[in-house]
Amino acid sequence: MSLMIKITDVHARQILDSRGNPTVEVEVTAETETTGKKITARESVPSGASTGRFEAVELRDGDNPYFGLGVQKVVDHVNTKIRGALIGQNVLEQGRLDRIMVELDGTDNKSSLGANAILGVSLACAKTAAKALDMPLYRYIGGVNAKELPVPMMNVINGGAHAKNSLDFQEFMIMPVGAQTYRDALRMGAEVYHFLRQILNEKGLSTAVGDEGGFAPDFDGVKEVFHCLGEAVEMAGYCVGKDIVYAMDAAASELYDENSGVYRFPGEDNTERSADEMIALYEELLEEFPIVSIEDGLFEDDWEGWQKMTARLGKKIQLVGDDLFVTNPKRIKCGIGLKAANAVLVKVNQIGTVTEALDAIEMARFAGYHAVVSHRSGETEDAFISDLAVAVNAGQIKTGAPCRAERTSKYNQLLRIEEELGEQAEFKWKRAGEKNGCQN
Repeated sequence: MSLMIKITDVHARQILDSRGNPTVEVEVTAETETTGKKITARESVPSGASTGRFEAVELRDGDNPYFGLGVQKVVDHVNTKIRGALIGQNVLEQGRLDRIMVELDGTDNKSSLGANAILGVSLACAKTAAKALDMPLYRYIGGVNAKELPVPMMNVINGGAHAKNSLDFQEFMIMPVGAQTYRDALRMGAEVYHFLRQILNEKGLSTAVGDEGGFAPDFDGVKEVFHCLGEAVEMAGYCVGKDIVYAMDAAASELYDENSGVYRFPGEDNTERSADEMIALYEELLEEFPIVSIEDGLFEDDWEGWQKMTARLGKKIQLVGDDLFVTNPKRIKCGIGLKAANAVLVKVNQIGTVTEALDAIEMARFAGYHAVVSHRSGETEDAFISDLAVAVNAGQIKTGAPCRAERTSKYNQLLRIEEELGEQAEFKWKRAGEKNGCQN
């Protein structure tokens, strides 16, 4: 590479995420050879509540401060080992920088340095490089064809590990697919969200919000959730199934009992379901409601079940692997070979570097799988994933309800990107099956 912009400093600190838990923030400073100008950018690392067993390891201190959740060891790894390995390297060589850190760690799951240490530096290097080239982050990562604004998948009702209520499934989302622009989609979603609050208030249900900004009331089952969403959509003046469609994250691994091999639903008096019964439940819901995407519908290691579910539902809707794939190219390759799922959820902290996340997206897209860029339940005000979603033309983004600053920061960054792209900006929804007309 002819242009050399040397890394001169790497510095990490411990900050708080949206749940009040410690996380890592990293600053990378680089200097241009020709002018000596110094450029610094910072990035921070999110953390999940519902995590897959195959994710890269998020290192925590395990001692008394912050109930063992401190990340001072991770900060020290960045400020010593990683800093020493990257000083003098070209910040523009993202792949090389990520490879150096992965090799320095030396484990398959980044458990030595911590995926949160490596990712913080990886993200900060990308942002510093973009800033050094005076280029938008999405353009630096994605190139000249980065132009598609993602459809928001707004988690407006929380359950499962995200809330202490009677709902066993984790997320119920609205997708404003009838919008012509991202700006309109954000407005539509926010309007439905506020009408939903009004409806819940009128029903005497809680409007307290969960980790991702969605409401967390006690509902009498899954169908009541979707009926309530339908009321909110109609009150906002939109058409259910045309302007607004639904998505859900079952987070089935959280419900699975490995000893008995069944899915147990505490909110239904511990009703037990087999994999076949789970698929039958989804089929029943699809018949009644305009659901276009189901995430983690089965246990994260039930490849046979995923194959069966994909064969039965995959031509109708999007089946997203989160815990199944954990943004890991090795697991994605396995899923492609087995024809399990048809979409990949992309969480950069599951794999630990920008390069590996991009590899995962490329592999999925080449196989015809959709890519959905996602936040975590423990977020910061950082908006890297907004730029990433546009960079790879993902077409979909999960970043919570239009509520709480760590969620709206991502939505607001997408507004800026859309404005900057101007006439180049594209906004469209690609779906597995098409349903016409309004549905109740």
